Amino acid sequence: MYVKICGLREPGHVAAAVEAGADAIGFVLTRSPRRITAEQARELAAAVPSHVLTVAVFAGETPEEMRAAALESGVRAVQLHGAHPHGDFTALKDLGLTLVRAGAAGADLRCGAFDEDLLIVDAPRPGSGEPWDWSAVRGRPEGRWMLAGGLDPSNVARAITEARPWGVDVSSGVEVAPGVKDSGLIREFVAVARGGAKQA
Repeated sequence: MYVKICGLREPGHVAAAVEAGADAIGFVLTRSPRRITAEQARELAAAVPSHVLTVAVFAGETPEEMRAAALESGVRAVQLHGAHPHGDFTALKDLGLTLVRAGAAGADLRCGAFDEDLLIVDAPRPGSGEPWDWSAVRGRPEGRWMLAGGLDPSNVARAITEARPWGVDVSSGVEVAPGVKDSGLIREFVAVARGGAKQA
C-alpha cells in the first residue's frame, strides 16, 4: 500500500512521516491553511531521503507559476489539484518530474489520461477532508491511483477494503487543528494503512 502524507510544514513531522515509512510527502504551495513557500519546501525536501517522493501541490496556478515554484523547491513531483486541463500537464512534462493528477471521483479515472504518472481520487468536494462513499469508486480507477478524502487512522482500513486503491493520501486526517500535524497520528495512519492493505 502506497502512502502519501500531505500538507507537511514542520521538520519534525517530515521526519515522523519518513520514519513511519511513508512513500510520498506533500508540500502545499497553493492557497491553504497548510501553505508554505517554495523556499520552505526546499528546506524540508532537503531532509527527505531519495526513496521518498517529495511533492509540490498546486491548485489553479498557471504552468509558469508551477514550473518556477517546483524548480525552486527542488521537489521530485508536482501535483495538480482540481480542474487543471490536459495542457497544464503537457506543459510540465519536460521537467522530468513525476506528475500527479488529483480530482473528484467524478473525473476521468484512468491514470495517465492527462499524461500523469499517479492519480489521486478525492471526495466529491476535493480538499474538504470529509469522508465519502469510498465504495463508489471500487473497480473504476485504472492504474496507479490513491484514495483521498476524509481518511484518518480510524477509518483508513475500512476505506481500503471498500475501494481497493493502489495507495492512500491523507492531510487533515493526521492533524489536531487545521494545518497542524501530529507525529503520533502520522505514524498511526501509516501503520493502519499498511495493516488494512494486508487484510483487504
